Amino acid sequence: MHKGNALVHVSGHASAGELLYCYNIVRPRNVLPVHGEIRHMLANGALAKETGVENVVYAEDGMVVDLVDGVAKVAGKVDAGYVFVDGQSIGDVTETELKDRRILGEEGFISVIVVVDSVSGKVSSGPEIHARGHAWADSDFEEIKQPIVDAVNRSIEEGNTDTYQLQQTVRRTIGRWVSNTHRRRPMIIPVVVEA
Repeated sequence: MHKGNALVHVSGHASAGELLYCYNIVRPRNVLPVHGEIRHMLANGALAKETGVENVVYAEDGMVVDLVDGVAKVAGKVDAGYVFVDGQSIGDVTETELKDRRILGEEGFISVIVVVDSVSGKVSSGPEIHARGHAWADSDFEEIKQPIVDAVNRSIEEGNTDTYQLQQTVRRTIGRWVSNTHRRRPMIIPVVVEA
């Protein structure tokens, strides 16, 4: 009986009583519990032992189980893991990319563009701030613009002229402000350009 031919719900997990019934009918010598969390598999193995099963083998994904002379045992391990499918590419998506997607989906992102005059060593334009993924208007960022300019100018005065270091200064400044003001941790994409 299944939902295709009767008004029943069939779960993927057998109940303890059903497992006992099955083990008593089949009388296996080896049991390899699968499906569910480790606690489910341990409980399944304990039920098997109650019915007289001689050998219970517990294996995780990637473990190799050999059946030799009627006895099952773990014989090794192979590399096994998740394979991520993204559109037409298979396995090319990394955990870092998935983390970035979660942040973008939950927290949105903010881009900040600052232009630094290479002659004067001061901010000459910007910051230009754009946010996506939340109900932020560009005008919501007016109060943080001057602190960004001040932080970048201060960093340059301290001898940090590398654009990467200046971008990190921008990231920290706006990140702290967004966290304190909006209780959000969006992805921040700072761009510092020398002109």
